[in-house]
Amino acid sequence: MIVFFPTYARRTPSGWQASVAGMVTRPLPERSRRRALAVAVLKRLLDLSETDLATEVFRRRADSFLFQRVAGLRLRVAVGDRVIEVGPSDKSGHFQVEFPLDDAFAAAHSRPAAGGCRWLAYTLVPDAEPDEAAFEAAAAGRIQLLEETGTSVISDIDDTVKVSNVADRRELLKNTLLREFVAVPGMPEVFSRWEEAGAAFHYVSASPWQLSNCLCSFLGAAGLPAGSMHLKLFRLKDSTPLGRLTARKRSKRRTIEQIMSDFPGRRFTLVGDSGERDPEVYAAVARRRPEQVAGVFIRRVPDRAAASHVSLRFDKLARRLPTGALQTFVDATDLAAQP
Repeated sequence: MIVFFPTYARRTPSGWQASVAGMVTRPLPERSRRRALAVAVLKRLLDLSETDLATEVFRRRADSFLFQRVAGLRLRVAVGDRVIEVGPSDKSGHFQVEFPLDDAFAAAHSRPAAGGCRWLAYTLVPDAEPDEAAFEAAAAGRIQLLEETGTSVISDIDDTVKVSNVADRRELLKNTLLREFVAVPGMPEVFSRWEEAGAAFHYVSASPWQLSNCLCSFLGAAGLPAGSMHLKLFRLKDSTPLGRLTARKRSKRRTIEQIMSDFPGRRFTLVGDSGERDPEVYAAVARRRPEQVAGVFIRRVPDRAAASHVSLRFDKLARRLPTGALQTFVDATDLAAQP
């Protein structure tokens, strides 16, 4: 299977610099030992019944992780009337290529969208003799074309726009594997208003790339704005399937700062939650790039720490930033007037 990730294109003196990225996988055979072992560990870890294992949600989500990575596959995509050589997938099955576009081409082949951006669609060009039926010719992706100036929102996903309960590992796994994704109440309405006001979106999350298709479908179904997707490389360990879903967001700051470097003339609103390291990561970014950060908004989620410790955490971060730059909220309606 070939999955393309939503990416963005940035302005250059001669036009645009665009990118195509994704990954290539092959499903594990139904009767493979590796698949049986991973499912058995999940069954024991989450106390799953045979009925749970047979549900459409579980099979769809589990299949997102139970695969073999395909390295060395050379890919081509059709962008408008051009064919772009993507190159071979790497050892993790991932691929990425950047290429230039001129203004006339971008205008002719992209379509305008809310949020002051345009989207450029592309499709996989199948080989003359495809070696696997799983590498479907219908695979398609899209690129977000963003102007040099404007407003962008960089948002986390888990417990910011999607109910995940990251603090409870068992609940996190159940929300990931057994249940349909549910939006945080009020966030689709707020983000939609921001999009109508001209904001573009980037989703930067510790969720694994394996869930990119599921998350894109969730965003659309929930009424959340489309945007570029920046997730985490995750390797399934048979002994601890999905165990690293709760790992710290080591690369999040680096990803955010790369986006901001690619759009130095844009202003950014950072939205996250208090469950992990979003407040510290966002505050660090805001201190380094105060001219680009319009505000930091943190959704307060239930915390096992004492209320005094939680307040101290936010007071300490707020003192490092301009007055009012860091704001917390419980109800999404508190964000209606932003960014």
